[in-house]
Amino acid sequence: MSEHFSIEELLGLTDEDVKMSEKQKKVVEAAIEIFADKGFAAASTSEIAKKAGVAEGTIFRHYQTKKDLLFAIVKPTITKFAAPFLVKNFIGEIAKQKHEDPEQLMRFILENRFEFVRKNQPVVKILLQEVFFHEEFRGEIRKVIETHAIEKLRELIVFFQEKGEMVEMPPETVLRMIVTSIMGFLFARFILLPDLDWDDEAEKEYTIQFLLHGLMKK
Repeated sequence: MSEHFSIEELLGLTDEDVKMSEKQKKVVEAAIEIFADKGFAAASTSEIAKKAGVAEGTIFRHYQTKKDLLFAIVKPTITKFAAPFLVKNFIGEIAKQKHEDPEQLMRFILENRFEFVRKNQPVVKILLQEVFFHEEFRGEIRKVIETHAIEKLRELIVFFQEKGEMVEMPPETVLRMIVTSIMGFLFARFILLPDLDWDDEAEKEYTIQFLLHGLMKK
């Protein structure tokens, strides 16, 4: 299952919420493009307003500061992407699949999140660029991970360890190795070196094989 969020979905709006005006949508869309291209620090609200075709004052009617606008974009992305990888829905998808072995599980995680990042690249890029500079974002990620991800993924790892299919390491260590390997590949592919001549299928296979040889029990 892969997702591509509309602006309303991205900002967490429901049918009960006040709908965004067309001007507000344009502001958010312009901010996503400029933050992804230049980074938060180098972007200006005047530049965002110009790209959106609105007066700069329009931005401040909805967001008191440039950082509020950034947070409005990034916080929902954390909820949908981190923990790791779209926890609330993603964990449900993992459970539904009833993975029979670690290889099947890791292939599902990699393929699913590859498509998610590919389709939502600008917003994910903003998150990955800015999380290092804003403690608020790191706090949100920790909260989502602790609430939704760690225990459920730990249970899966313990399940495979008890079947004798994964190495006997602390489950948290195994989880960290899986997440950092897959995230490292996605970060290089879409954020750090997107213009390289990537062979996506080969690189995905290399990542899976690296994990399997390191984590599967001989």
